[in-house]
Amino acid sequence: MKLTDKTVVLTGATGGIGRAIARQLDAAGARLILVGRNAERLLRLQAELEPERHRIVQADLSTADGRHAVLEVAFETGVDLLINNAGTNEFELFRAQSAESIRDLFEINLLSPILMCRELLPILERRPEAGIVNIGSTFGSIGYPGFSAYSASKFGLRGFTEALRRELDGSPVRVSYIAPRATKTELNSEAVVAMNTELGTAMDDPERVASQVLRTIRGTTRSDRYIGWPEKLFVRVNALFPGLVDSSLRKQLPVIRRFATHKQ
Repeated sequence: MKLTDKTVVLTGATGGIGRAIARQLDAAGARLILVGRNAERLLRLQAELEPERHRIVQADLSTADGRHAVLEVAFETGVDLLINNAGTNEFELFRAQSAESIRDLFEINLLSPILMCRELLPILERRPEAGIVNIGSTFGSIGYPGFSAYSASKFGLRGFTEALRRELDGSPVRVSYIAPRATKTELNSEAVVAMNTELGTAMDDPERVASQVLRTIRGTTRSDRYIGWPEKLFVRVNALFPGLVDSSLRKQLPVIRRFATHKQ
């Protein structure tokens, strides 16, 4: 897809990856509908770009009213591309997580993007060329200790994306799934950063993730993209020989438990 003059709904626009995607889409000539919960941060982001070309929508996408606010603007402007980037994370041993935090995590990471696709699909299907990009995670293919609920939500998003892609085969809408590895954003707490440092786990800059998002949108063949080596290898190994990944993670488990238990 050529991005010049395409209209893009970008959720989670003010987060680390969202801002990087917005900047690169702006540079590519796209028109953006920037969606987020914080109006002040949305206005600051809009001002960093070419303000007259973009619109902002303050909305909580876990609510019907929030999704309707985006839909109203989408009907007015038309939409060529939906990027479901909004997400949340919680590093916590599962037994210590509250029911409320688990529910919120699934609302934001899984249910909201599914419902955004449902709301915007009739608009996208009317375009000669359109797309949906769901931002997942390596942990959507590898269940990781300390991120049990988060992994489950991203596993769900990956499965939904796969099924929807197959369902829409032959339509104008191309459905893609992008799985970053650990990324340097505010979603990762100091405990997660310290743990990754001790384990030797690489963390990408948001700009690298954004560039892979745009590469996927512009491409014509690959619908899924896993970012980072050796993480993309582990995804394949986990699918074929999960016991090998079990053994590798077993060695990391004392470190994971220590940081999860004593996190700041």
